[in-house]
Amino acid sequence: MRSLYFTIILATLMSSAGAQSQSGLDFGQPERQDISKSVQIYPNPAVEFVHVRLEHVNVDNVKVTLHNIIGNEMNIETDKLDEHTLRIKVKDLDAGYYLLALNEDQSKFKGIYKFLKR
Repeated sequence: MRSLYFTIILATLMSSAGAQSQSGLDFGQPERQDISKSVQIYPNPAVEFVHVRLEHVNVDNVKVTLHNIIGNEMNIETDKLDEHTLRIKVKDLDAGYYLLALNEDQSKFKGIYKFLKR
């Protein structure tokens, strides 16, 4: 009877040790970058311009739309500062919250970001 308990305890310990090694880090898989976490929108709150910095996406291929907080699309002027940075003129907009929608088909990147215009 004692050997049966010992065998059950040993088997339980062996299976839990195997589960721990499988749940550890897998160094064979490449790390997948989350593009949405590499987007910077500044300054926030904005007064004259909002800068959009996309680290892993070329801004030539990005479609930008701006919506007020109730969803109406706003007319905007955008300037490309470099291959990863856009400048959006918000000087003529009323004060309040706005939603900036970014869409890039090649990398399938889509994101909506909120900022405040003073």
